[in-house]
Amino acid sequence: MTFNGFEQKDFDAFQLDGLENRMEAIQQRIQPKFEIIGTELATHLSATLGNEMFLHIARHARRSVNPPNDTWLAVAHSKRGYKMVPHFQVGLFDDHIFIWLAFIYELPHKEKIAKQFLNQLDELQELPKDFVVSLDHMKKDAFSIEELTENNLERFRDVKKAEFLIGRHITSAQAVDMDGDALIKHIKETIDTMVPFYRSGLDAI
Repeated sequence: MTFNGFEQKDFDAFQLDGLENRMEAIQQRIQPKFEIIGTELATHLSATLGNEMFLHIARHARRSVNPPNDTWLAVAHSKRGYKMVPHFQVGLFDDHIFIWLAFIYELPHKEKIAKQFLNQLDELQELPKDFVVSLDHMKKDAFSIEELTENNLERFRDVKKAEFLIGRHITSAQAVDMDGDALIKHIKETIDTMVPFYRSGLDAI
């Protein structure tokens, strides 16, 4: 299968009613594309970082009633899973693609990572202006990297359920206009920009 990019119907999958209908659309329309994107990203990151990185695709296996509002792939250094380690995510909501360097609530040693990023606040704020921050991977909300404050990172350090994700959003309209090669190139460039902070997060643990 060749990755030709995302279509509007991929985003429309999240408008379908019912768990079964939505999961069928995710499995048939989106996950095969994730397989291609994720395999390429895992290979790229393995070469960049000098250690093997593994692809994980969200299966939403625990859901029995409520259909997912988003879906994603993750690339991490752990073959067993990604939630308890720093990782990269690429995924879809109904109106945008997200590309994240993710530190989510299952991650141990959050205090050490937050302390490291507090020391690097100036460097984080100097990321490209279209970079954004999320404090909850379950929500669409994000704000400009320029608005990142010490308080955000202190909350990540002190609140057990707090999270910290940095990266980019691509609107569905923008994504539909991009071919597969252009989209993968943009994702790789975004991830490469975040690699130094990925390394900082790992080094802090």
